[in-house]
Amino acid sequence: MAHGAGTAHIDEHHGEHAHPTERTYIKIAAILSLITLIEVVIYYLGLPHGLLVTLLIGFSAVKFYTVVAYFMHLKFDDRRLTYIFLGGLFLGAVIALALDVLFHHHPINYAIKDFVGLE
Repeated sequence: MAHGAGTAHIDEHHGEHAHPTERTYIKIAAILSLITLIEVVIYYLGLPHGLLVTLLIGFSAVKFYTVVAYFMHLKFDDRRLTYIFLGGLFLGAVIALALDVLFHHHPINYAIKDFVGLE
Protein backbone atom coordinates (compact mmCIF):
# COMPACT_ATOMS: atom_id res chain seq x y z
CA MET A 1 0.00 0.00 0.00
CA ALA A 2 1.29 3.48 -0.86
CA HIS A 3 2.35 5.82 1.92
CA GLY A 4 -0.59 7.83 3.18
CA ALA A 5 -3.19 5.72 1.40
CA GLY A 6 -4.75 4.56 4.64
CA THR A 7 -4.33 7.68 6.75
CA ALA A 8 -8.02 8.57 6.78
CA HIS A 9 -9.04 5.03 7.73
CA ILE A 10 -10.73 4.71 11.11
CA ASP A 11 -9.70 1.54 12.91
CA GLU A 12 -12.75 0.51 14.90
CA HIS A 13 -10.84 -2.08 16.92
CA HIS A 14 -8.34 0.38 18.37
CA GLY A 15 -10.59 3.44 18.56
CA GLU A 16 -8.28 5.61 16.45
CA HIS A 17 -9.68 8.65 14.70
CA ALA A 18 -8.73 10.15 11.39
CA HIS A 19 -6.38 13.09 11.76
CA PRO A 20 -7.19 16.42 10.12
CA THR A 21 -6.13 17.14 6.58
CA GLU A 22 -3.53 19.71 5.55
CA ARG A 23 -6.37 22.10 4.72
CA THR A 24 -7.58 21.91 8.32
CA TYR A 25 -4.11 22.75 9.63
CA ILE A 26 -3.91 25.73 7.27
CA LYS A 27 -7.31 26.95 8.53
CA ILE A 28 -6.15 26.58 12.13
CA ALA A 29 -2.94 28.50 11.37
CA ALA A 30 -5.03 31.28 9.79
CA ILE A 31 -7.29 31.41 12.85
CA LEU A 32 -4.25 31.58 15.16
CA SER A 33 -2.82 34.41 13.05
CA LEU A 34 -6.13 36.28 13.23
CA ILE A 35 -6.24 35.91 17.02
CA THR A 36 -2.67 37.22 17.23
CA LEU A 37 -3.63 40.22 15.09
CA ILE A 38 -6.60 40.89 17.39
CA GLU A 39 -4.26 40.73 20.41
CA VAL A 40 -1.92 43.29 18.85
CA VAL A 41 -4.83 45.63 18.02
CA ILE A 42 -6.26 45.27 21.55
CA TYR A 43 -2.86 46.19 23.01
CA TYR A 44 -2.79 49.49 21.13
CA LEU A 45 -6.41 50.48 21.95
CA GLY A 46 -5.43 51.95 25.31
CA LEU A 47 -7.80 49.80 27.37
CA PRO A 48 -7.62 49.83 31.17
CA HIS A 49 -4.87 47.53 32.43
CA GLY A 50 -7.19 45.00 34.09
CA LEU A 51 -9.37 44.61 31.01
CA LEU A 52 -6.34 44.45 28.72
CA VAL A 53 -4.68 41.69 30.73
CA THR A 54 -7.94 39.73 31.00
CA LEU A 55 -8.57 39.88 27.25
CA LEU A 56 -4.99 38.96 26.37
CA ILE A 57 -4.98 36.01 28.78
CA GLY A 58 -8.31 34.83 27.35
CA PHE A 59 -7.08 34.98 23.75
CA SER A 60 -3.82 33.31 24.75
CA ALA A 61 -5.73 30.48 26.43
CA VAL A 62 -7.74 29.91 23.25
CA LYS A 63 -4.53 29.82 21.19
CA PHE A 64 -2.88 27.51 23.72
CA TYR A 65 -5.78 25.05 23.59
CA THR A 66 -5.85 25.11 19.79
CA VAL A 67 -2.12 24.46 19.44
CA VAL A 68 -2.14 21.69 22.02
CA ALA A 69 -5.26 20.04 20.64
CA TYR A 70 -4.35 20.06 16.96
CA PHE A 71 -0.61 20.57 16.48
CA MET A 72 0.36 18.38 19.44
CA HIS A 73 -2.41 15.93 18.44
CA LEU A 74 -3.80 15.62 21.98
CA LYS A 75 -7.32 15.88 20.60
CA PHE A 76 -6.78 12.65 18.68
CA ASP A 77 -4.58 10.69 21.11
CA ASP A 78 -5.42 8.61 24.13
CA ARG A 79 -7.10 10.62 26.92
CA ARG A 80 -4.44 9.49 29.37
CA LEU A 81 -1.86 11.56 27.47
CA THR A 82 -4.12 14.60 27.84
CA TYR A 83 -4.38 13.97 31.59
CA ILE A 84 -0.59 13.68 31.87
CA PHE A 85 -0.18 16.95 29.97
CA LEU A 86 -2.80 18.72 32.09
CA GLY A 87 -1.17 17.39 35.27
CA GLY A 88 2.15 18.93 34.26
CA LEU A 89 0.43 22.17 33.28
CA PHE A 90 -1.38 22.32 36.63
CA LEU A 91 1.84 21.59 38.53
CA GLY A 92 3.67 24.33 36.61
CA ALA A 93 0.86 26.82 37.32
CA VAL A 94 0.92 26.00 41.04
CA ILE A 95 4.70 26.46 41.17
CA ALA A 96 4.48 29.79 39.29
CA LEU A 97 1.74 31.00 41.65
CA ALA A 98 3.73 29.91 44.71
CA LEU A 99 6.83 31.72 43.44
CA ASP A 100 4.77 34.85 42.77
CA VAL A 101 3.44 34.79 46.32
CA LEU A 102 6.89 34.08 47.71
CA PHE A 103 8.70 36.87 45.87
CA HIS A 104 6.04 39.59 45.84
CA HIS A 105 4.18 39.15 49.10
CA HIS A 106 6.92 37.87 51.42
CA PRO A 107 10.17 39.48 50.28
CA ILE A 108 13.37 38.42 52.00
CA ASN A 109 16.22 40.83 51.45
CA TYR A 110 19.23 38.64 52.25
CA ALA A 111 21.15 39.96 49.25
CA ILE A 112 20.64 43.57 50.32
CA LYS A 113 21.92 42.83 53.84
CA ASP A 114 25.06 41.18 52.43
CA PHE A 115 25.61 43.95 49.92
CA VAL A 116 25.33 46.73 52.46
CA GLY A 117 27.48 44.83 54.96
CA LEU A 118 24.84 44.48 57.68
CA GLU A 119 24.89 41.33 59.73
